[in-house]
Amino acid sequence: MPGLQLAATRQFIAGFLYLCFFILKKTPWPKGKQWNTIIILSFLNFLLSNGLSTWGVKYISSGLGSIIAAMVPLWILLIKTFSGERITRMAVYGILICFGGVCFIFSEHLPDFLQPDFRFGIFISVTSTITWSFGALYTKKKAASFNPYFSVGLQMFISSICIYAIMGVTGTSIPISEIPTNSWWSIVYLVVFGSILTFAAFVYALQKLPTELSSLYAYMNPIVAILLGAFIFNEPLSMEIVFGGSITLIGLYIINYAMHKKKGNTIQIPKQ
Repeated sequence: MPGLQLAATRQFIAGFLYLCFFILKKTPWPKGKQWNTIIILSFLNFLLSNGLSTWGVKYISSGLGSIIAAMVPLWILLIKTFSGERITRMAVYGILICFGGVCFIFSEHLPDFLQPDFRFGIFISVTSTITWSFGALYTKKKAASFNPYFSVGLQMFISSICIYAIMGVTGTSIPISEIPTNSWWSIVYLVVFGSILTFAAFVYALQKLPTELSSLYAYMNPIVAILLGAFIFNEPLSMEIVFGGSITLIGLYIINYAMHKKKGNTIQIPKQ
């Protein structure tokens, strides 16, 4: 099924379930300017980020997609640095080491950046990581203004309606009857584990941790995926995977250590 249709269906079902839960709990609906935040986040987090990333993997290799997805902490680092926030040098080094580890794991896919056929996929995939980074920072800033979990459900639901509208105008969807059973099982998995549980955990992490730490899932995802592939499908673990994964874990330790230490030199660019 088309990538955008998959994203819209996943978001619609997950958003609907979120809304049902909070309606049954009689949670107050957002008011006034709270709707502005929800609409902005619907646009950043789901319409652009989730929608474009799902669409983008149609045009690039999965390894290249993993490398691009690992750019999220780098974008957050750049955004926070240029906004004048203080970031320890050790945290910066840790993030760069983590990204280097992911690149080493998927080193055979680095030449894919030069493939002419991948240009469109690279563009929309990179765009999705940038919009997600802005969305994560904006979510952390505005989370206290309204129930963040109810907000996530509204964001999913609103963005799914927008994507369905886009597909209706462009004629890029297929009839529901033509969606095979295995695709529906994939959607069920994405709704439960990829949307409901994951976004609840991510919002919780944003509330409790610095944004740099909560964005480090981008480095853990490839390692978890590789380990699951080896465990479930008996996929081989090469030396590149073991070495790259070790580098990534070392980088994660350095970042965590730097965040707890909260001392040392900092990188800061003052506001103009």
